[in-house]
Amino acid sequence: MVDYNPKSWWKLIFMFHKSDTFRQLFSSMCGIGVFTLLLAYLENQILHLQTPKNPLAVHGLVGFVLSMLLVFRTNTAYDRWWEGRRLWGSFTNNSRNLMLKLNSILPNQASKKIFQVLIGNFILASKQHLRSNINIEHLIEIDIYTHNYYKKAKHLPIQVMKAIYDESNQLLKNETISQEQMLYINPELLSFMDNLGACERILRTPIPYSYSLFLKKIIFLYILTMPIGFVLEYSYWAAPIVALVFYVFASIELLAEEIENPFGTDTNDLPLDKIYQNISENLKEIITED
Repeated sequence: MVDYNPKSWWKLIFMFHKSDTFRQLFSSMCGIGVFTLLLAYLENQILHLQTPKNPLAVHGLVGFVLSMLLVFRTNTAYDRWWEGRRLWGSFTNNSRNLMLKLNSILPNQASKKIFQVLIGNFILASKQHLRSNINIEHLIEIDIYTHNYYKKAKHLPIQVMKAIYDESNQLLKNETISQEQMLYINPELLSFMDNLGACERILRTPIPYSYSLFLKKIIFLYILTMPIGFVLEYSYWAAPIVALVFYVFASIELLAEEIENPFGTDTNDLPLDKIYQNISENLKEIITED
């Protein structure tokens, strides 16, 4: 994710980042411009077509409908991005709350350290799981929870959470914590898997195929037929106008595609690496405050 100052208008206007849609669409814009110029030459120099009354009426109407569809598309994608951010904010808060509770309940530093490592491992495993980039070597080993313990897992976050529940249950059996204290920490334990399940729902439920297919087709047809009317009205100036309209509509679709899955490593995705680092540092700080 890019850190930037949203109030720096001039810098943002003239900055061309690698994720800028202008770079991605530049070749297509040139192609659309050349196509429009050829059509302008054909209509004005060879066919000598007469300009009909109000040639832009149909495209004006279709453009309005297309704009509404793109607004819905963008809002839906942003809602998914924002929900993902809320869920990872919940990961942060619940990790801190659970560690703070355990820090006050557990009698020895060794038990606190085990939970600190396991909670951090769960957040790391969740990040890797959502990015389909599992590497158990990155998990921290402690006590019986070595890399061999995690190797047999098909769903790594579940395996880490199983270790957390096993440790909690063992504390209960040893009467290190009471039933009331177990209930005291249970909401945070439940929230971890609830948040992960919600993230998986976002990841595995893309926008319906028919809607995405229709939207791309209508953008293509709109831009492809746009020069027919615009050339009669604006002659060769239609080329930059059509290229600009294509840039606007296609950019909205590209941005929506990028942010509808907020857990990847693209520029506009959530900063999961930074969030994990903050959680890890917070957990270490909590158990070393004594």
